[in-house]
Amino acid sequence: MLVTKQAPDFKATAVMPDNEIKEISLSDYKGKKVVLFFYPLDFTFVCPTELLAFDKRVGEFEKRGVQVLGCSIDSQFSHLAWKNTPVDNGGIGQVGYPLVADLDKSIARNYDVLVGRDEEGNGGAVALRGSFLIDEDGVVQHAVVNNLPLGRNIDEMLRMVDTLNFHQKHGEVCPAGWKEGDSGMTASTEGVADYLSKNAENL
Repeated sequence: MLVTKQAPDFKATAVMPDNEIKEISLSDYKGKKVVLFFYPLDFTFVCPTELLAFDKRVGEFEKRGVQVLGCSIDSQFSHLAWKNTPVDNGGIGQVGYPLVADLDKSIARNYDVLVGRDEEGNGGAVALRGSFLIDEDGVVQHAVVNNLPLGRNIDEMLRMVDTLNFHQKHGEVCPAGWKEGDSGMTASTEGVADYLSKNAENL
């Protein structure tokens, strides 16, 4: 489990939002939050829905000071071809965040999301649908991993970013279902008693 630990650094080739192909490292983003998400393969089925959902919310992540990075075991050339494929032909169009090429599968392996089958259950190691929220110091604060058929909820990752930002700003903890604008909780016996006396029926 990576939560509370330093996120494994990597250096890899990526296709940038402007389609430039360049080498990047996770450590390039030290000092800001990062959402690193893995998906199985380019040109597949559930995957484009997730990449487009991230793209539609990329401005919301940026507004919160978060860099989104997508990663699969495909090459940078496959990533670029998928970006250049229109959405109505199964492509992803010009998504506004880097796509990392993990051709040797080392990044997926280091994040413990590598699995030995594809979306249809056929052989060949690919990445599960892992999502990792990494803080400004490179520490993993949140992680969720879905099996291949199960598309993730991008709004839930935005909610987790909001909870982390709230905790960092106020020092309070965030109870179940917390969302922006809700009250936090003091991490003490008195704090939980006070919170539950006001909010238990809404949990």
